[in-house]
Amino acid sequence: MSLIQFQQQRELDLIGVGRLCIDLNANEINRPMELTSTFTKYVGGSPANITIALSKLGKQTGFIGKIADDQHGRFIMNYLQQCGVDTSNVVKDRSGSVTGLVFTEIKSPEECSILMYRDNVADLKLEPGDVSEAYIKRAKAILISGTALAKSPSREAVFIALEYARKHDVVVIFDIDYRPPTWVSLAEVGVYCRLVAEKSDIILGGREEFDLLEDLAGQARDDQATANMWFEHRAKIVLVKHGGAGSTAFTRDGQVLKGVTYKANVVKTFGAGDSFAGAFIYGLMNGLSIEESQRLGAASASIVVSSHSSSDAMPTIEKIQALIQSAN
Repeated sequence: MSLIQFQQQRELDLIGVGRLCIDLNANEINRPMELTSTFTKYVGGSPANITIALSKLGKQTGFIGKIADDQHGRFIMNYLQQCGVDTSNVVKDRSGSVTGLVFTEIKSPEECSILMYRDNVADLKLEPGDVSEAYIKRAKAILISGTALAKSPSREAVFIALEYARKHDVVVIFDIDYRPPTWVSLAEVGVYCRLVAEKSDIILGGREEFDLLEDLAGQARDDQATANMWFEHRAKIVLVKHGGAGSTAFTRDGQVLKGVTYKANVVKTFGAGDSFAGAFIYGLMNGLSIEESQRLGAASASIVVSSHSSSDAMPTIEKIQALIQSAN
């Protein structure tokens, strides 16, 4: 029996919840941002990128989120629809909020950074009343991103979505997605992300992200100890990402699976985690083994880090399989 049981009769494969923003990626690469004059605009936000990745892989996806009543908000809505993401539960905020912006700096393939503008952003104004139980009931899985937990009322909306998912046997996937500019304190990160992780079936995060959640409990900073900690709750798969060194997946039944990596003509490092997550989830939903799913994720990440964009570069399954075959 598979570790994760998706309700196959559901019409939506996955619903993303949380951050919708704009990425402005530097056109003049290999230089610091203060010397960069032009940027290209893309849809961004980790849950948005992962949802878009799954849609481009042929899955039926939707999104629960809030966008600003501005030009950027309309750009996001149009792009999601073009990618086949159902936007019936993406709400327009009319309180005067703005769209979150992320400027990216590409000093070199190894040295990349982001500059986030997160004050009065629409995505953090998602309210509990914006979350439809009937909509979540239609999905096999929901994807929760840690950034949506940083402030109220978005925080409460996430917990409502989580409650509906648990009630209706919807698989909960939690991507820690720690973004320092969004949070007030590290203590908040630990408290709220832990509460979601304890109720999640699949948890994805980097080593440093897991450390933030585990400091409060005084746990050893070791991948196996991390997995064991969350297996004491609901988790069935815990995947620790190590960037260019690949990933390690741990399962409740005792498997430890180290993922492969693929050579890439690296342009920038951001976007790798989201593209990996999208293809990894796709593999699990298609009944592939965890190792095969990791392989898809690694190939997808290799493709995206070789591109200027993140959301635009999310590959089709044919492109992923072609890369894997060429590497064999």
